[in-house]
Amino acid sequence: MTPVIITGTDTGIGKTVFSAGLVAALQATYWKPVQSGLDEETDSETVTRLAALPPERLLPEAHRLVTPASPHLSAEIDGVAIDPDALLLPDVAGPLVVEGAGGLLVPLTRDVLYADVFARWGAPLILCARTGLGTINHTLLSVAAIRARRIPLLGIAFIGDAHADNPRTIAAFSGVPILGRLPRLDPLDPGTLAAAFAANIDVAAIRRGLGA
Repeated sequence: MTPVIITGTDTGIGKTVFSAGLVAALQATYWKPVQSGLDEETDSETVTRLAALPPERLLPEAHRLVTPASPHLSAEIDGVAIDPDALLLPDVAGPLVVEGAGGLLVPLTRDVLYADVFARWGAPLILCARTGLGTINHTLLSVAAIRARRIPLLGIAFIGDAHADNPRTIAAFSGVPILGRLPRLDPLDPGTLAAAFAANIDVAAIRRGLGA
């Protein structure tokens, strides 16, 4: 199965929760190439908890940066040199879910954006977007950036409360498949996430898009 990249239109929209749900649904391996900020639960730790992920399906980050900031700035403050060319998709048995940092155009270094690395990888990408105010602009801009770099776009997954018009409008303007909407969950645990993911996200379409 082809690896799949998870990115978002912004930071803090629920991309890591979506990644955890997808990892569990596909029984995939998870990789976060660069983690910025170690004081709170990291994205790898969140996915491990919410996907009930066994240790053998969690790959270590290429860079663990202490400072909670954009990777380019975090690395500079921490005195770490990130070599984007050294970030290669790991070769694993079975599906691989790769989660980026924040939005698509987050700088990895002063010269390279995350989107540039995604383009080099050439793997299909799922764009996570919020459902509320501002999402039409943010999502369509992200789609334009993805297409400008010829990154294969598998679909858009929305996260948040129901808003019928926003996904419909985005689909009409972009022509990108909508993979569903993951609601906010309370409580959020492996059981509630697995149930919500199965009920609301088109996992079959994702599998087809990844060649499964």
